[in-house]
Amino acid sequence: MPLYKSISVNSQTTVKIWKIEESYNALLSPLNLRPESLERVLGMKSELHQRGFLSVRHLLREFGYTDQDLYYDANGKPHLKDGKHISITHSFTFSGVIISDTKVGIDIEKQREKIGIIAHKFVDYEFEYLNKDDLEYIRKLTVIWGIKESLYKLFATPGMLFREHFLVIPFMLEDYETVSWIDYKMKKYKYNSYFLEFEGFTCAYVLV
Repeated sequence: MPLYKSISVNSQTTVKIWKIEESYNALLSPLNLRPESLERVLGMKSELHQRGFLSVRHLLREFGYTDQDLYYDANGKPHLKDGKHISITHSFTFSGVIISDTKVGIDIEKQREKIGIIAHKFVDYEFEYLNKDDLEYIRKLTVIWGIKESLYKLFATPGMLFREHFLVIPFMLEDYETVSWIDYKMKKYKYNSYFLEFEGFTCAYVLV
């Protein structure tokens, strides 16, 4: 299908989400990929990852960009040649792109029970307001993971740890927003954080 959802966060920031229903060939045929991008997609062992990669290029087209406008730095962070900030995500059957005049990060995650098993690896402060018996526990954990993954993509600094350096302020699922902090090397950075849920997935994104 075409574009699944488009969100105007503010006048400088837009999120676009794609539901990946097309075949690999249907996604590939309209695209003009750089040789290195084609080599990368052909080298992927999973067709699911190939389709995710290609769907992101379709989202770029929705923004008016092409694969030629995108490049990655040494840390693997994507950039646009015109200087705008971009973050990219894909998970199973959904992909997302956020583009802004300011630094941004985005993540899409499938809501799965197993996140509860690894919660101790990325949650510290947040356990103060989480309740494992809460029916919304898994959904809230998924929001926290998505926000922290988005912060990691935004800051793009090797050595940062979800559990130690990122904090998500208490939130209600129906609010669709909260505040998060990066506390790293004696400095604190505050970010507006947003999330939405659809078809068993959670999308989170952060910006200054």
